[in-house]
Amino acid sequence: MRPMWAYRPSLRPAEIHPALRSFADECTAVIGRLLAYIGVLALIAIVGIKLFAALSPGADDTPITRANWSVASRSSPAFAVTKVDPSLKTETYEILRHPGGGRKDVLRWSEAPDGKPVVELEIYRPGSEERTSEPPIADLAGRMDPGGVRPVEAAGLIDSKFGPVRLVTLAGEANPCLGFLKNLDNGNLRLSGWSCRATGLPERRAAIGCLLDRLILLSSGNEPKLAELFAHAELRRGRCAPAGSLKARADWVTGPQPPELRGRL
Repeated sequence: MRPMWAYRPSLRPAEIHPALRSFADECTAVIGRLLAYIGVLALIAIVGIKLFAALSPGADDTPITRANWSVASRSSPAFAVTKVDPSLKTETYEILRHPGGGRKDVLRWSEAPDGKPVVELEIYRPGSEERTSEPPIADLAGRMDPGGVRPVEAAGLIDSKFGPVRLVTLAGEANPCLGFLKNLDNGNLRLSGWSCRATGLPERRAAIGCLLDRLILLSSGNEPKLAELFAHAELRRGRCAPAGSLKARADWVTGPQPPELRGRL
């Protein structure tokens, strides 16, 4: 009698037919090629979209760094300008914030009835975004001449409670508006803006000086250096007056007229 194990069926798995194995390999190869093609097409599409956005005539020419600024409607004003000219009927206060930590307080004044701004003051407290932002003079030129390509020219200096302030004008204008720029490193602050008020450069220079002298701090938040900066500046605050009465405070550099220099620079 034969033992029982002699009748136990074989447990060896059935072999796969060569045709089925060949079909599976072919499907794997086709799927791999399709994924590679799709990846290449997606890469080409991304590059094409970026090139189109950069070269398209209708593309927005605003620098990328500006696009990251957003209006902070819930933030409280930190600055104010006292004794504003009563002929300026409209004042707007806008606060912009950047993900890098920067903050811009922008004040604008308009004349009735058209409502077009004639004076702008921007108080910028930079954050980490300052390293990648455009130069301050280029930013000021863009605000004075939106969409334009006119360069700016130096227009001398004026004195203020924050010290000497640099003035610029747009080239090619008979009666140009005056822009101003002042960096205050000890308070991590930059003052800039422009004024189209008055009819002549001496009057506009005096108006900008008064605007800066009347700038006060409402809240410093958690920035003690900012409070210290304004406290020291108030000690140098002068009396705002017409351009002709500022001569006692001015010298040959910061006088009402641009300094007349002899010879070449």
